[in-house]
Amino acid sequence: MILSDKDIIELIKSGEIEVSSEDGKDPTINAHCASLDFRLGRYFKVYDHAKHACLDPTKPETLQSATKMITIDEPNTPFIVQPGEFVLGVTMEKIKLPDYIVARCEGRSSIGRLGIIIHSTAGFVDPGFEGTITLEITNINRLPVALYPGMRIGQFAFERMTSPAITPYYKKRTSKYLNQSFAEESRIYLDPEFQKENLANLNNYRSNTHQGLNLQAQKIEQINLKQEN
Repeated sequence: MILSDKDIIELIKSGEIEVSSEDGKDPTINAHCASLDFRLGRYFKVYDHAKHACLDPTKPETLQSATKMITIDEPNTPFIVQPGEFVLGVTMEKIKLPDYIVARCEGRSSIGRLGIIIHSTAGFVDPGFEGTITLEITNINRLPVALYPGMRIGQFAFERMTSPAITPYYKKRTSKYLNQSFAEESRIYLDPEFQKENLANLNNYRSNTHQGLNLQAQKIEQINLKQEN
């Protein structure tokens, strides 16, 4: 069930949902009928396309060294997103969710009408998460778009779960982004399937599957040859 503005404000004021920012503004002033607006932070990461041939989840170095940080410190200074460009941004707000509340990160329609998408797939915030939210920003317009730190760029919708999570985000062994403050690149290489012992099994599976497909293709070819003869 999506929380109303009344519920959002009450949960923030009671401290059950924590929302804070470096400028200390009251977050409830950005509450709407079924959501809470969040603002764009001043940290961005852009990908350096010349460093690597591709981003490979099995090779952490291709992910860790593929971006460079840009910080906007001057007031009223925009970050220009070029057409077709993909950059990582961050929310100005830091949130902390209880074990029974999830949040969804959505873009504002006014931002979408500029051609700016603020998240590719990661719009879901787990119960028990704490930190800022990394934004996956893409410009699908044919014109560059200026984004200003401090502007309202998206909104959180909150939903109450049927019961508290047994394993909230802060208890997950694989939680990779807890207490993040900056725009963070992918840490998919920390996923269990990409650990060395599991990666060997994955490669064996791929090899066996490939061999099986080759055998199947050979059998089909033999059948076709017999039919032709």
